[in-house]
Amino acid sequence: MWTLSTEYQKALGRKIAFHRKRRGLSQKEFSGLLGRSEAWVSQVERGVRRIDRMTVLEKAAEVLDVPVAELAAEAPIVASVAEGEAPGASRLRLVLSAAHSLKAVLGQHDPSPDVPALRAEVDHAWSLTHQGKYADLTELLQRLVPRLESATRSVPEEGRPELFQLMAIMYHTCSVALANMGEPEAAWIAVDRAVVAAERANDPLLMAAGEFRLSIVFLGARHFDQAAQASGSAADALRTLAEAGQIEALALRGALTLQRAVAAARLDLADEAYDFLRDARAMADQVGDGRNDYNTEFGPTNVGLHEVAVAVDLGDASVALRAAQAVDASVLSAERQTRFQIDVARAYAQRRQVADAVSALFQAREQSPEMVRSLPMAKQLAADLLTMSQPPSEELRALAGELGVHEVRTST
Repeated sequence: MWTLSTEYQKALGRKIAFHRKRRGLSQKEFSGLLGRSEAWVSQVERGVRRIDRMTVLEKAAEVLDVPVAELAAEAPIVASVAEGEAPGASRLRLVLSAAHSLKAVLGQHDPSPDVPALRAEVDHAWSLTHQGKYADLTELLQRLVPRLESATRSVPEEGRPELFQLMAIMYHTCSVALANMGEPEAAWIAVDRAVVAAERANDPLLMAAGEFRLSIVFLGARHFDQAAQASGSAADALRTLAEAGQIEALALRGALTLQRAVAAARLDLADEAYDFLRDARAMADQVGDGRNDYNTEFGPTNVGLHEVAVAVDLGDASVALRAAQAVDASVLSAERQTRFQIDVARAYAQRRQVADAVSALFQAREQSPEMVRSLPMAKQLAADLLTMSQPPSEELRALAGELGVHEVRTST
């Protein structure tokens, strides 16, 4: 991530506005040449939205017919996110790397697995996932993955679908943890195994749940087109079942539609993003709160959380904060509450309300310390807050240090 300080960001916006006017381009014309929205250009020129990729800055320089060095010169103090991986990430990668299925196929397995015990452990894995307790989850998965891989090969054919269902759900938890640890490649492997297991269980809804997880992995990896494709194709495939009144299919389709909204927002397609949110809201009203089909937590409250996230991604901080006031996230898991507080913090950061952003980030940390320490988005937010407040408060310095974020002097 290419990070700019607040003052440099404002100076960059003024430069872009000057050269745009010099070329006789309106914001609408300039945005069309960039492949961005007019609102995006306005926010960049006002310094309230940063350009966080060098490729975007290079495209702007090309359209404005100026050297990129003129726009990128003299970046001052920035916050740098320390390199390193989240605790447990390497252990989970090793779990995925071991030849558990090969051992089972070659007869190295338990001839009589305890299926109820395995189901209880899979349920516990999801409980830990929803709480953001990744260290405990990793320890559990180190035992559970080889046992389930073995069990699916050791029971009679008629008993295998149930075990393949459990395997798919287990690999979903693994993918969530790895995605939140900033390990998209390993998370992708886990999702792929989940989809294969769901197919072997002949469970199309569980396959769709895998596409839901895959879209989240793609979002984390910044493959927004792929996230849109994965969630959109799966949502379309579920249309018939959902319209026939199958509530689980409707909930899954709604959850996938929320991912379509986020992907559209990350692609700066505001109209599409808000259209998907409206579609999801209509489905959520039918599903109602209090369900957790395929661990998606889909319902009206979760749609409210995504309204905040989408508005933040589009740079609509005021819209995001108004939407947040209507949300009671306490009915959802600690994982969802943590993400909600991070999105609220991001909205405050867009408005340069540093103290409020820090407060929301601390609330996220109270909900799930491990998750906040793992999420790349939380680290980037801490970096942004450091650059906005010179000098930063001791509270912010301490939190940033805990997340592995440090101030350094660098140049673009």
